[in-house]
Amino acid sequence: MTRPDPVAPGPGQLSVWDFPRPPSLVQWGERVVVELAGAVIAETTAAWCVLETSHPPTYYLPADSFVAGSLRSTSGTSFCEWKGHAAYLDLVAGDQVASAAAWTYPRPTPAFAVLADHVALYPAAVDRCLVDGEPVTPQPGGFYGGWITSRVVGPFKGAPGTLGW
Repeated sequence: MTRPDPVAPGPGQLSVWDFPRPPSLVQWGERVVVELAGAVIAETTAAWCVLETSHPPTYYLPADSFVAGSLRSTSGTSFCEWKGHAAYLDLVAGDQVASAAAWTYPRPTPAFAVLADHVALYPAAVDRCLVDGEPVTPQPGGFYGGWITSRVVGPFKGAPGTLGW
């Protein structure tokens, strides 16, 4: 499959086609809020973003930015060639549980060591994620955890037919 034609970024925007491979890390200092069951379960201005070609940023929030009791270990692991072995977490708010909706790298590779004690999540699994007050659109498909905001333009990997990008 050939690379799609990238959307030209406007003022203040970034094209995901200019993101590197292997991925890079950036902190933008944005206010990130995660809501589940009508409650704020996480809030921070210290999130790290992983930027990878064709993907919207994946936000990694400090574990201590989550409300006590909102993260629960669950079964399941995965492997990323860049970050290492991931462990999965349920997100919990009151009686609502978003099963395996988040993940962490307990012992990330040296290049991604800053992600230790940080948690990423699938925006589609919660009520709402906000970045500086802007609602996030989840990355297409069910595998990747990218956060689409007006900051980034695509097209984005994840939808059917994009596996070979």
